[in-house]
Amino acid sequence: MSVAKKQYKRITVKSLIEMKANSEKISMLTSYDFTMAQIVDHAGIDVILVGDSASNVMAGHETTLPITLDQMIYHASGVIRAVKRALVVVDLPFGSYQSDPKEALRSSIRIMKESGAHAVKLEGGSEIKDSIKRILKAGVPVMGHLGLTPQSIYKFGTYTVRAKEEYEAKKLKEDALMLERIGCFAIVLEKVPAKLAEEVAKSVQVPVIGIGAGAGVDGQVLVLHDMLGMNKEFSPKFLRRYADLESVMTKAIQHYNEDVKAQKFPNEEEQY
Repeated sequence: MSVAKKQYKRITVKSLIEMKANSEKISMLTSYDFTMAQIVDHAGIDVILVGDSASNVMAGHETTLPITLDQMIYHASGVIRAVKRALVVVDLPFGSYQSDPKEALRSSIRIMKESGAHAVKLEGGSEIKDSIKRILKAGVPVMGHLGLTPQSIYKFGTYTVRAKEEYEAKKLKEDALMLERIGCFAIVLEKVPAKLAEEVAKSVQVPVIGIGAGAGVDGQVLVLHDMLGMNKEFSPKFLRRYADLESVMTKAIQHYNEDVKAQKFPNEEEQY
């Protein structure tokens, strides 16, 4: 006999923990602007991540490193104005939290005050423990991020699967328990073996949301533009494209261009 799922008018940190306890999977997508966030929220997605992937998707950078705190606040502000139901989490960008817990707190407070975001996300484990604790102490909810951490790309030198070696898998497990213990409300696991991700999800009470981490976790996250097929150049194994918007949009724009050149647009009914 199936159990009816609780209907949430507004997703909160508490909602996500309840969803894990009730074995209800959590859906999460990125958004970076008002219009797309409005569509994502209306579609019923639980968590919207204003990711530093905006550096790639919106600005065309090769990595996530160049995006600034001011730019993240700009993107987050537009998303917040669109959202009625989803929990909005904002990435702290590279350089805004790694070196100093006080700087991490200042960055988090700016995001919360200036954008109206609901929580922040930080990449890393024990090495940023003090920064996370300082942010949490101020009352700002924190989502952790382990496994492949794109802000550390120049340290790793590759975007390949993380924690395949025993020593790295052990550290990841320990970091996940540590993040839960100090108060993080959820953890993202990126590009780690499915078996390991499932073990981590079972070892903690907080939700574990995967991207390239298999089906044994508590939820899934993808970059919106990737899953909509707007970026054909990015094709990792974990990505499922739910649409081919690049083709749809290209055809529509070509059609418009042809109509303008042929003086078919605007017609009589489209004029004042």
